[in-house]
This record gives sequence, C-alpha cells and structure tokens, in this order.
Amino acid sequence: MTAIVTSDPTIQLDDDDFRDILAHTRGFVRNVVVPREQEIDETDTVPAEIRTAAKDMGLFGFAIPQEWGGLGMNLIQDVELAMELGYTTLALRSMFGTNNGIAGQVLVNYGTDEQKARWLEDIASGDVVASFALTETGAGSNPVGLRTKAVRDGDDWVLTGEKRFITNALIANLFLVFARTRPADGDGLGVAVFLVPSDAPGVQVGSKDRKMGHAGSTTATVHLDAVRVPSSALVGGREDVGYRAALASLARSRVHVAALAVGHAQRALDESVTYAATATQHGSVIGDFQLVQAMIADQQTGVMAGRALVRDAARAWVEQTDRRVAPSVAKVFCTEMAGKVADLAVQIHGGSGYMREVAVERIYRDVRLLRLYEGTSEIQRLIIGGGLVKQARNTAVGQR
Repeated sequence: MTAIVTSDPTIQLDDDDFRDILAHTRGFVRNVVVPREQEIDETDTVPAEIRTAAKDMGLFGFAIPQEWGGLGMNLIQDVELAMELGYTTLALRSMFGTNNGIAGQVLVNYGTDEQKARWLEDIASGDVVASFALTETGAGSNPVGLRTKAVRDGDDWVLTGEKRFITNALIANLFLVFARTRPADGDGLGVAVFLVPSDAPGVQVGSKDRKMGHAGSTTATVHLDAVRVPSSALVGGREDVGYRAALASLARSRVHVAALAVGHAQRALDESVTYAATATQHGSVIGDFQLVQAMIADQQTGVMAGRALVRDAARAWVEQTDRRVAPSVAKVFCTEMAGKVADLAVQIHGGSGYMREVAVERIYRDVRLLRLYEGTSEIQRLIIGGGLVKQARNTAVGQR
C-alpha cells in the first residue's frame, strides 16, 4: 500500500480513502504481524521487513497533516486505526506511535513554521523517529515536577538532566525534551520543550530497559550532560509552551491508548471464544459450561462498552467539546477493562493460558503497561473528579 500524500493542507482524508487504509492495515496486522508475534516476543525485536512495510503504508505519519506528508487522520479516524493495530503485539504500534502521537503532535500544534518544515516530513515518512522525553524519576509524567534544566547561554540553551522510560530512545533521531527554564512564577510554570538531535554532544542513551512485556518495543534512560542547542530549537519560540504542549499531547494520546486497549481486549476475547469452542474437558466442550460462558459474556460487555466510549471521546476531541475529562474517562475505563478481559482469557485457557507460547499469556503481560503510561489510572481519576468539580464550581459562580 502507498501512502496518500498531498501538499494541500486543506485536503482531509476522506471516508473512502480511510476505509481503504483501514482495510489494508487490518490485513497487514492479521496476515503479516500476527503470525510472527511469537518471534517478536522471543527476540525482543520487530523484524526489519515489518518496519519497512509499515513505512511504505504511511503508518509513521498517519496522524501528521497531509501538508507535511502524512495521511492526515483526525482522532476519530485515529482510534479506528488504533483498534486494528491493538489486535497484535503492541510493539508494532510503538515503532511509530511517538511519531504520530505525543512527540509528533507537539510539533504539529506548537512548532514554528521553520521547525515544522525541518522535521515533520521526515517524521511522517519514518526517516526520522521522534521521542517524547518528559518522564523523570520522582516526577513521572507531571511537567510541574521536572528537574531537567535549560539555561540560556548567549544565543544557545544548555540542557542538563535525565529522562526515564523513553520509548524508542535507542532508535530515535530526535528527542523532544521538556526542561525547566526558571522556577514557576506569575508569568507561567517555566517549562519549555526543545528539539534535541540524538547525536548532539552530551546526549547519551542508556541500555535497553528490561520490561515485563512489550517485547520488541524499546525504552531507555536518556542522559543530557550540558547539551547545547541553538535558540531555534525552542519549540514555538517561547519558553512557556512546554507545559501546555505536554498536557495537550498527553490528553490526545490517552484516547489513542484507550483504543489500543480495546483492540487488545478484542484479541483476548477472540482467543477465548476460539479456545472455549474447541477445547474439551471430560469429553465436553468447555464453551458449553455456563461459568465459561459467563466469563466470555463479561469480556464481550467490556469490549463493546470500551469501543463505544473511545468513539465518543474521539468525537468530543475533534468537536472540541471535551478535551480534558473525556480522554481520561476513556483511558481509565478501557485500560482497566482490557486488564480484566486479559485476566479472564488466561482463566478460560486454564493452565495452558500460563504458557509462554500461548497468545493470551503475552497479552496478559503486555496489557498491564497500558494502565501506567500516558498517566496512571490514579492520575486519570484525579483529572476526572477534579475536572467535574471545577465545572460545577464554575457553573455555580456563573449563576450567581
């Protein structure tokens, strides 16, 4: 499949083109990637030919505007694609997830024209892998707690600090580094974001993290030792862009991650139904047992509810009616749901579900991370509860 590319920024991806992309992606996932999942899990590597195929399909830029060589999907389309990508090993999506999501969207929405012209076409094509360098020890994904510092030196900025659990750090060409330029004051929080090439002097990437799951997806620590970048590397050309850029990119990404969780839960459900329909115990097909049927019913209920919720949250984002509470609602429900569905899948499989060569065992390990990154479930609950209380308070004030 060839990416649909146009230089006209007013052209959107129409329904026919999107249906074609979605169908090709489904075929690619189920016919090419699924048969190699065990290989990816055992080698902790996505084969080069799968990466090349993903590039040729335009998947490294599916959410980058067509003006910059991407496919230009909006979030409504994005989540439909994500549910297909989530059907297989999550390492596939991780290859190009940062380009389209938390890293790429910072440049799309906050970069200067010069910054977009320099980087976005290469990001959309996959020739450049961009990584989102926010998380730090003791600060998690909260920009307020950043310790990495950026100090102005003449026309340059000098960055010093350490970032943890950075997806694609080992293969990244570009880091979007969030750093504090000053203490928070009346003018803002003093959090900026900088474009830092991975080969800049002073950038050092640690060894690959050893994770419970997500084999084939790499994370690592990134050390910044007096890394010097020009003033043109300051995203948006302003110091206080960083905080807003981080929150907006994370909120959008939460809807995408929720959709991934739905796709992974659908896979766990399908594996469960297939196993229940064929496996026997004491001469009886286990799918005839009412308790097994009840577990499958709970799985199906969760998947359908999650799919509807993701679609509602994506529409609210595109229509700009809710870009704060709805993303967190979708993420906390769908990722928690996927964990429950995966747990039930292992239970339905019995002892065989605990074996490494069985798909649901890998799904059980992989899905656990979804409740942690892009903000933990606990953080999502704080955003939801705090957001609703704030809305009610503002309404009450307005009625006085």
